[in-house]
Amino acid sequence: MTIDDIIKKSLEEDLGDGDHTSLSTIPKNAMGKARLIAKENGVIAGIRIAKMVYLSVDKDTKFKALIEDGDMLKTGDVIFEVSGKSISILSAERLALNFMQRMSGVATMTKKYVDAIQGTSTTLLDTRKTTPLMRELEKEAVKLGGGDNHRMGLFDMIMIKDNHIDFAGGITPAIKACHDYLNANNKSLKIEIEVRNFDELDEVLKFGKIDRIMLDNFSPKELIKALGLINGTYETEASGGINIDTIRDYAETGVDFISVGALTHHIKSLDLSLKAF
Repeated sequence: MTIDDIIKKSLEEDLGDGDHTSLSTIPKNAMGKARLIAKENGVIAGIRIAKMVYLSVDKDTKFKALIEDGDMLKTGDVIFEVSGKSISILSAERLALNFMQRMSGVATMTKKYVDAIQGTSTTLLDTRKTTPLMRELEKEAVKLGGGDNHRMGLFDMIMIKDNHIDFAGGITPAIKACHDYLNANNKSLKIEIEVRNFDELDEVLKFGKIDRIMLDNFSPKELIKALGLINGTYETEASGGINIDTIRDYAETGVDFISVGALTHHIKSLDLSLKAF
């Protein structure tokens, strides 16, 4: 589903057969202006999406961005101005703000984590723990906050996790099965495998044929030991229970990537307000 599709379906959900409050209280051809104002500090994200929403409601609406996606905001900053039919401005308002507030919350959270590991060589990644149908937008917001994206979905990377290993009968059978599948279907995808302990890590290192090892719920001390055993042979990723208070300790181990689900599933939307002027 494209962003245009998401906006179309979201407008259908919100508008139904019409914005009857605006239609009943405001003259059809009344013109107006409004500006979006930040009510707290943070990283702005979703300006381009808001513009798409306004133009989807009424292609004659004028939209003027005053800052850019990814910029830092402070309370009171004006983000954009819109002008056109007053009814159109109000009909698009809630959806535009829903997208922007959610995306800005994700970007702001991501920036906090990125700042916490500044100066290390570790890259911060998101996960698939996203809002259904909002994944592309939330992952865009992660990048605007300074992070990077893990796989987009189940289709663009092989990621062998604990349940796959258990259902497949073990690590070696799981990796073998992945290569058989990729060869049979003429696909070229990177393979990542999750390990839960040093015994599993040892088996992966003995068999090989993967691109990245995810070290799940390892402590920083255990992570240092694991990275020594891997010795740069494969990309490494730390995951599981890592938060804003502990991420620096993990990053200082030298692990290549840290994935944090909280970037998209444990955030507070940024407070923004549209006001007529």
